[in-house]
Amino acid sequence: MKLIVAILRDEDSDQVSQSLVSSGFRVTRIASTGGFLRRGSTTFMIGVEDEKVDEALDVVRDNCTITIEPSLKRATLFVLNVEKFSQI
Repeated sequence: MKLIVAILRDEDSDQVSQSLVSSGFRVTRIASTGGFLRRGSTTFMIGVEDEKVDEALDVVRDNCTITIEPSLKRATLFVLNVEKFSQI
């Protein structure tokens, strides 16, 4: 199992969230701030099985808008190994 941590611009968060849920992924959404000029951002935590990682990353990539400013990134994505997972 993997945990994808995706940090997106606020303006992309609704579309990405809806697309992930429509594709069958469970998403935890956290408001966050950071980067140059402290622009608003949203952090998603997405738990996925190993074979679904590429599909989830594609959904995020496909639903982030293209930026006009070359210095602005569309998203920052981390894929982490999950040693153990449980729900209580």
